[in-house]
Amino acid sequence: MNMLDRMRSVDNRRVGALAAMGRRWRSLSWYWRAAAIVAVLVLFYSLPILNEYYVFPINYLSTDAVSGGTAFDDALVLTSIWVLVAVGLNVVIGMAGLLDLGYIGFFAVGAYTVAIFGSPTSEVATAYPWLALVPIGIALAMVSGVILGIPTLRLRGDYLAIVTMGFGEIIRIVAVNTDVTNGQQGIQNIPKPPGSLFENVLDSRPMYWLCLTIVVICIFGVARLENSRVGRAWLAVREDEDAAGIMGVPAFKFKIWAFAIGAAVGGLSGVLYASKEGVINSDSFPLQTSILFVAMVVLGGQGNTAGVILGAIVVAYLPERLRFVADWREVLFGVALVVVMIFRPQGILPSSRRSAELADAKAEAKEVKVSG
Repeated sequence: MNMLDRMRSVDNRRVGALAAMGRRWRSLSWYWRAAAIVAVLVLFYSLPILNEYYVFPINYLSTDAVSGGTAFDDALVLTSIWVLVAVGLNVVIGMAGLLDLGYIGFFAVGAYTVAIFGSPTSEVATAYPWLALVPIGIALAMVSGVILGIPTLRLRGDYLAIVTMGFGEIIRIVAVNTDVTNGQQGIQNIPKPPGSLFENVLDSRPMYWLCLTIVVICIFGVARLENSRVGRAWLAVREDEDAAGIMGVPAFKFKIWAFAIGAAVGGLSGVLYASKEGVINSDSFPLQTSILFVAMVVLGGQGNTAGVILGAIVVAYLPERLRFVADWREVLFGVALVVVMIFRPQGILPSSRRSAELADAKAEAKEVKVSG
């Protein structure tokens, strides 16, 4: 074995370990896999109850009279919404390979839809019920994704990233200067989901369970897409768009589909976020949040649904966990992200393909250094 082969062997050990875990999981009988999934779901649904017994406590604050419920319950709701964002953005970045830095725009479209058409204090004369606003928010976000994608998805790489970042800023600026959004004063009394469980603003558990249920449904739907003809087309476009076109894959069509589906999930997460907060304004959707959305996907491992879920949990929950250090929590959070990306540039739980790509690139770089 020559030096290059030895370097490739060392760099591919982690890839082999992840692949072995994946093969072992797929080799299990369907009922064992179903039992494992059910056990994980029971754990997540039980987190608010387990917190009562100080299993996962946030000790700096037991109750929050402003936002309602325990601090841990509020953190769970926010984390579940961020997980939904990561699942939708992974369709765009991880599956289709399109760098979208303006995903906050779709998030804002969904949030403002439920606020404008549902709040009695908005400019709209009639307040619509929450259940009717959910599909409207999804549809408007999807349409905005198509409108953005048609003229911009012919661009690639950094150019696409710049254009999408501009879209996110356009949405925020429009919200600042439009009467119907009430500028920076925002919109209050945003409706919550119907039912007596959601009437108690001091209890965040029903909202968490609703968000978690929607997350599970969306994960299942995205997984079905990934294993379908559409998912294989996204993979082909991500790997080499020109080669995919030569093989008969209509790349532009499937990129539009990726943008539309990702935007729809982003709009749904915006609806849930506005319903949780009860009040939003233009400051609720800064560009920095859009960068954090991308960080969730990259940190967790783009292209791997389990990885981006873990990345979203880290990005959403870790700052809440670090609140006891006050002003230092943002610094510590940033240091943690830098450390993780230094030692795991492929992400915490990357896809096997992404890990192999980075391992090959690293081996080739070492080969060039040794030959030089």
